[in-house]
Formats: sequence, C-alpha cells, structure tokens
Amino acid sequence: MRAAALYSAAGSLLLTTLAAAPAEGTPGGPGAAEARGTAVAAGRAAAAGIEFGRCPKAEELPAALRCGTVTVPLDYARPDGEQIELTVSRVRATHKSPEGGGREVPGQGALLYNPGGPGASGLYFPLAGMVPQWKRIAAAYDLVGYAPRGVAPSAPLSCQDPGDFFKGPRPAPTQPSDAFKEQRAAEAEAYARGCAERAGDALRHYHSLNNARDLEVVRAALGEERLTFMGASYGTYLGALYAELFPSRVRRMVFDSVVNPDPEGIWYRNNLEQSEAFEDRWSDFKEWIAEHHAVYGLGDSPREVQNSYEEASERLAAEPAGGTVGPAQLQGAFLKAGYYDDYWPHRAEALSAYLRGDPQPLIDQAGTRTEEGAAGAENSNAVYTAVECNDAPWPTDFEVWDRDNTRLARRAPFETWDNVWTNLPCAYWRAPRQRPLDVRTGPGELPPTLVLAAEEDAATPYEGALELRRRLSGSVLVTERDAGTHGVGGGANACVNGHLEAYLLEGRLPARDTSCAPRPEPEPRG
Repeated sequence: MRAAALYSAAGSLLLTTLAAAPAEGTPGGPGAAEARGTAVAAGRAAAAGIEFGRCPKAEELPAALRCGTVTVPLDYARPDGEQIELTVSRVRATHKSPEGGGREVPGQGALLYNPGGPGASGLYFPLAGMVPQWKRIAAAYDLVGYAPRGVAPSAPLSCQDPGDFFKGPRPAPTQPSDAFKEQRAAEAEAYARGCAERAGDALRHYHSLNNARDLEVVRAALGEERLTFMGASYGTYLGALYAELFPSRVRRMVFDSVVNPDPEGIWYRNNLEQSEAFEDRWSDFKEWIAEHHAVYGLGDSPREVQNSYEEASERLAAEPAGGTVGPAQLQGAFLKAGYYDDYWPHRAEALSAYLRGDPQPLIDQAGTRTEEGAAGAENSNAVYTAVECNDAPWPTDFEVWDRDNTRLARRAPFETWDNVWTNLPCAYWRAPRQRPLDVRTGPGELPPTLVLAAEEDAATPYEGALELRRRLSGSVLVTERDAGTHGVGGGANACVNGHLEAYLLEGRLPARDTSCAPRPEPEPRG
C-alpha cells in the first residue's frame, strides 16, 4: 500500500529488560526464537544506550538535531549473528511552556515517531517541535525519529541503479494493452530479481515484524521503561504489530491515518481498496477545481475538468514537457494531491498554465528529480517493496492481478493500474513470505490508545481506522469529518490537535468515539 510520508505532523536496566516477557511467541512455538532474540537485543541496547552527536553529513540534517545509532540483529532468531545499525535522531524536551510565564514543564520521556511508507525516514521528525501545533508536546517530550531498517542511513536497501529508477517520460494508460501489460510485468520481474541480487539472503529480514522488534530495541536503547509512540500511515500498522507483540511495553500510542490491520487484507486486498478510494478523492479534487473555474479555466463541472486533464495527458504523450514529463508523471503529481489537499491550488495552477502554453509550473512539480533525490526515492521504493512483499502472500499469477484490476479500473481508473505497477514485483518475489499477525487485544491487555482518521482519506481508507478501533480494546477514534488529508495529527485541525495533546500530555481520551469538523478547504491561487 503506497502511502506517502506525512509532512503535516511535521533508562531500563538490563535485568528488567530481560525479565520482561514479550507476548511474541510461546516457548518452542512460531516466533519463539525471535522473541528470545528480541529480549537479548533489547537488553544489550538498554545497557549500551545511545551516544548522541552530529548527524550523518549525507543526510543534510539541521544542526539542531542530534543523532546516534542502535544496533539490532539482522535476524532476530540469531541475535549473535550479523548486526545492523539504525540511525536515531532526537531533540530534547524544552521543558518551557509555550504560553510563557516561565512555567517549567515536567518531562514525560521520549515520543518516538514513524511517518509511514514503508520506506520513509523519520529523522526529520524532531524538528516538528518548532511548529506551533507541536510546541506543547515538545515541551514535555524528547522528540525522537529514526530511519527504519533498510532506509538510508540504516543498512540501506537498493534494488536497481538510482539513475534508472525514474524512467520518464512514461505513458499511463487507464486501459493498458496486452503488450503494455507484458512490458510492465517483465519490468516488475526484473525489479524483483534486482532486489534479490543486490541484497542477497539479507532481503528476507526486511519486513514489518522485524520493524516492530526494532522498535522494541530502540525503546530499550532510549532508556524508556514503556514506549510512547505515534505512527502515521504505515506507521500505524507497525504500531499495531508492536501492541500485539509487546503490550506490556506500551505507555501511550497514537495511530494516525490507519492501515487496515485485517490479516486477510495485507497487502494485496488493501491496495485494491486504496485504488478505489483514490477515485473518490480525485472526484473531490475535480469538484473543487470546477468550483474555481473563474480562477483556473479548467471547466465548471467535474466532467469538464476531467476533459482538461485528459487533454493535457494526450498532449504530454505526443510531446513530453521539458522532455521528462509525460502522462505518468502528470498522474503521479496529481496523485499526490489525493494525499494532501494543500497541493490542490498548486496542481490546478500548473495544469491551467500548461494548457495555456506555459509548461514550466508542471515541469517544476512533476519533472525529473535531482541525482540525490533519485537515490533517496530508489531507496525508499526498495524498502517499500521489500517490506510489503515479505509481509504476506501475494498472487503469483499475473492473470489474477489482471482480472481483479481490469474489473476495478472500470469504476476507478485514476490510480488502479499505477498501483498495480508499483506492487507487481511482489508477484515475482524471491524471498520467503511472513504470515500477517492477527492483531487483537482484549480488555486490560493494552493501555488506552488514540486513533485518528480523516473520513475521506484515500491512502488509508476510513474502514481501516474502524477495524483497528474494533481490534484494540480500550482505543478511542477521533474522526475529522468530510476531510481527506492523509495525516491529521499536529496539522491544521485545532480540534484534532486538542485531542492529541490531551492524550499525550495527560493520558486523557474522550469517553467514546468522537469527531471534529473538517479543516477549511484550500483557497485557490491564480
């Protein structure tokens, strides 16, 4: 499930760590060796701690951030075998009330954040404390981010030369021919082969269960007896797995924009549902553009806006803008607007300018990335692919993909086939698959947790939040009604942020599921 990294959110003693019995695995049962290995690794991390200093130069992180590393086993079943290092970033709690008056704010330990992906880095997260919506939380918590395993600089994965990753311009047919499908299937098979050849046997160890075990080791290294965690998008699935594996180690958890944790949906069915949801979000965007026809001149109805979009796509197929922006690049740029409505004015402005003869705004927004950006994007995609392909069984016969998505594309053409090409390497994957956990906690097994969701989120459809709410006893759901921005905590909705602060700062949740009015729609530009 492709979920963009969110930008809106902009110690334990060795003996106690080893004595804590994680829920993962029963003696001699599935996962027992990994459970023992996790306890060993966490014990070592608690004893070693994290030596924070300058961040890696290659990451170009601001000087305000301090970084360190945590050592984890590549394979938790063999904790004395090959080790890898995860890079962790931190900004200390300010302990100063943002309301002024010199009031000292007591510390509440570390708040660890995962922004999603899989494949996104959270190293920048501690800088969120500079944003007004985060200042009260930053006063009480050390804000901690990290690069999960595989994400540079944490034992980075690669599946192909970054220079070959962005192939532009490319077509984006909503009804692809058999020849086009054969071409893309061959590329997916080659990509899967590249992952196996570049990573070797290590490839099998990049999956969500190990990501959750890594989270437990990072908790121990930070000296936290229990984990305070906020996960967004894919980070919610990671957090759900942690809650299932290590419930006694949870202090507070926030799940923001929720991946549906139903094991039957990980990940093939989830992607079908995501493609369908993006069609609804694309319709919302077209309606907004039509309402502002006087500004953009793209049509005063969604159908006319669709016609303008298709006209642009046809022109780009005949003559790519700047030599790099074809129909696929156009679709990718507008897909991002499906995640974040902050992009709506910029994308509408670029489309309007292009149809009037000025391609530069579209080139700026959808064109080829820099060499450094390509390397980062290739790494992120490699991790995304490895984690999702390793996590669960996938159809290995392209006819299944073709049947399901041909049917879906009749009613949801905007994102369906792009989602197929993103995930199709999983049909040809060469590493063993994990069996998804059935995340489910009973009364008293887990502290109360907070679930946040936008009702019209396309990247992680709303049913996922409802499903997680049902599965985690004592959790409470806060919904941003009639809104679709992906990632709502610490963003533009003061009502949502009030619930987030009450929970993280006071441990206080609403008595029952509740909702907030939507944030205002973006204002047009032009």
